[in-house]
This record gives sequence, C-alpha cells and structure tokens, in this order.
Amino acid sequence: MSINFSLLFYLKKPKNYQIGPVPIYLRVTVAGKRAELTTSRSVEPERWISSAGRAMGTKATAKSLNIYLDNLQAKVYEAHRQLVEAGLPLTAEAIKNRFLGKVEKGRTLLEVFSEHNSKVEALVGDGFAPGTLERYITSLRHTQEFMKWKYGVEDMEVREINHAFITDFEFYLRSVRKCSNNTAVKYIKNFGKIIRICQANGWISSNPFANYKLKVKTVERVFLSEEELQRLAEKEFPTERLALVRDIFLFSCFTGLAYVDVKQLRHFDLHKGIDGEQWIYRKRQKTDTPSRIPLLPTALHIIDKYSQHPQCLHEGRLLPVPSNQKMNAYLKEIADLCGIQKQMTFHNARHTFATTVTLLNGVPMESVSKMLGHTNLRTTQHYAKILDVKVGEDMQKLRERLKL
Repeated sequence: MSINFSLLFYLKKPKNYQIGPVPIYLRVTVAGKRAELTTSRSVEPERWISSAGRAMGTKATAKSLNIYLDNLQAKVYEAHRQLVEAGLPLTAEAIKNRFLGKVEKGRTLLEVFSEHNSKVEALVGDGFAPGTLERYITSLRHTQEFMKWKYGVEDMEVREINHAFITDFEFYLRSVRKCSNNTAVKYIKNFGKIIRICQANGWISSNPFANYKLKVKTVERVFLSEEELQRLAEKEFPTERLALVRDIFLFSCFTGLAYVDVKQLRHFDLHKGIDGEQWIYRKRQKTDTPSRIPLLPTALHIIDKYSQHPQCLHEGRLLPVPSNQKMNAYLKEIADLCGIQKQMTFHNARHTFATTVTLLNGVPMESVSKMLGHTNLRTTQHYAKILDVKVGEDMQKLRERLKL
C-alpha cells in the first residue's frame, strides 16, 4: 500500500523576531502527520527561496548551505528506504528517529495483549461481562503457547506478525488444542482485535489479516419439542436434587433467560407489566441489553414453589440455582430418565423458549427477539431457520386457502 511521504525545508522565525538570520527546519510528512527537526543552520530571509527550499545565490556560503541541505535530504530518503525495505511501520516520527539514529523499541504482542486485557478487566461490569474477560485471557494463553510451539519464543514484536502467523495459529487451535471450527474462529477474532489496536497506533504497517477469511459454521440449535417438554414437566423424580434442576430448567424454558441471568434473579426484578401481570425486567449480563419478559403460569408456579427455600431466603435470590457444571451434569441424567435422546445442556432451555414455547405458538419474531434480549433480529432468525414444523403448519394453512 502506497503511503504519501513528503519533505520540506522551511524557515521558522523565533518569537518576537525582528531582524537577522532565521533557523532552517526540516519537516517530514507521512499520511498527513508531521515530524520536525532542526538543520542547525540559518539564513537571512531575503536570501531564502521558499518554493525551492534552498538558499539564493551563487556565493560560496549559499552553495555550501545548499549542499548541506541536499545531504540532509538524501539521508532522510535513505531512512525512508530502510523502513520500507524492513517492512517497519512508516510514520513521520519513525523516519525522524531513523534519521537521528534512534532505534525504536518495537511493541511486543503479549505486551499489547496484556495491556488490552487489563483495560477489559477494569471495565468488567461497565461495558464488559466477566465472560468476555475470561475469553480474552484464554486467547492470550493460547497465543503465548502457540508462539512457544511454532517459534520457540516467549514473545514477538507485533511487526513480525504476518499472514503465515495467522494461518498457523488457526492450524494450532484446530489440531493441537482440538478446538471446534467456531471456537477457533472466536479466538482468531479476539486476536484480530489486538492486531487492529496495533494498526491504529501505527505499530504495524500492514494488515496480516488481509486475504484471510473467517468461516463460521452454522450450528444446529438443540431444543425440546412440545411432547418432550410435557414429558419433562410431568416426570416424577426419585430425588429432590433432580426435581430442583428440572424446575430451574423449565423456568428457563418458559422465560428464555440464560443460566447466569436466572441465577442472578432477585425479587426486585419482578414488576407489574403494562397488562397488569407479573413481568421480569432485567438486563442480560452477556450484552447488557434490557429484556422484559411476561411470566407464563409455569414460570410463576416455580417461583412460588421455591419462595420459602432456605437458599432463596438466605441469599435473597428468586430461585435456588446450583452451579452451571452441576446443572449440566444432572440434566444428562434427567434426559436419560425422561427418554430424551438429545444432548441436554442448560442453554437448550433458551432455545426451547425461542422455538417451541414462542415461535411455534405464533409469537412474532420481533417480540421473541425483545424478550431474549437480542441486539440484532438476525440472531433470532437463526431459530426460525430450523423450524420445519412451523413451515409445515404455514404451508398447511396455504393448502386450506387454495381449496377455496
């Protein structure tokens, strides 16, 4: 990519100047940004040609000055050439430092990455969720381990990062770390943010992500059918532990709340809605997006059932939610007992709300999106793409109309 570069010699009159020689300065401009330095020479203003940036006349002093300025100009162009050939960031300040013999210390990848993560950590709860910080910390660890695996080093200067680094990093994530396609893509995207920071600060001159494409695979979302949901709700379990996990899962199936949001529910999140019924008003932790959810009878029943639970009374929570790890472990056991042949995790409940409970019952997608707290309707549309049952129902209605 071509970057505009220019050089200018000019006179810089000191403050309160009245008469006498004026210092000559050299200005380097790259992409609109300037760097200045003194030439340690001066000249009478009337003997200076501004358009040429040289002294006027044929006398020995004028010729000597112009030769000196020519030499300075050649050295600046040489500094420019060295930076270009070395593939280093081309800035006015970088040319000035190279001209003066100053070697700029390059920023290192882990230095920039760690600095970024520290800022994210400071903003957790104020624009960033704890899960976001955790992903960036994991991305940093994977990046560090990759550099040891591929290059045998602890760290690298950011200007050494190229297209091969990106493709090899992706290969490492898929082969050595055994990451799925979409998980690898997420780590690469996190790494891409660090690269954009480096570019914005002029620490790298080219984009190593140029001609590199991330390909996210569409993942089929698992949700319970109406029959499976009914079977789950009516099942009598031998232990209180499984009954509790089932009830918390059902609550999410009828509210669409993610695990962390269910766990954090308090009584002050319950409000009387515009229809006079009980609603949940809260912001999703993941996106900080507000969601307002009218409570269906099943959800209200579960809240009442656990209103006097010791954990709820002691911690002030709406429901006694176990750890996510325990929830998912018990849900696999529950699925077996209910004869549900699906990979059960707590997040399936959110998908079930979006599909079986709402969209399949005619709730408009815009309303579903608002209740789910999605920031983009396209996110909600992913659910609609897998609803063959809904397509079948819609086409049956069309068939009935065409009979008339």
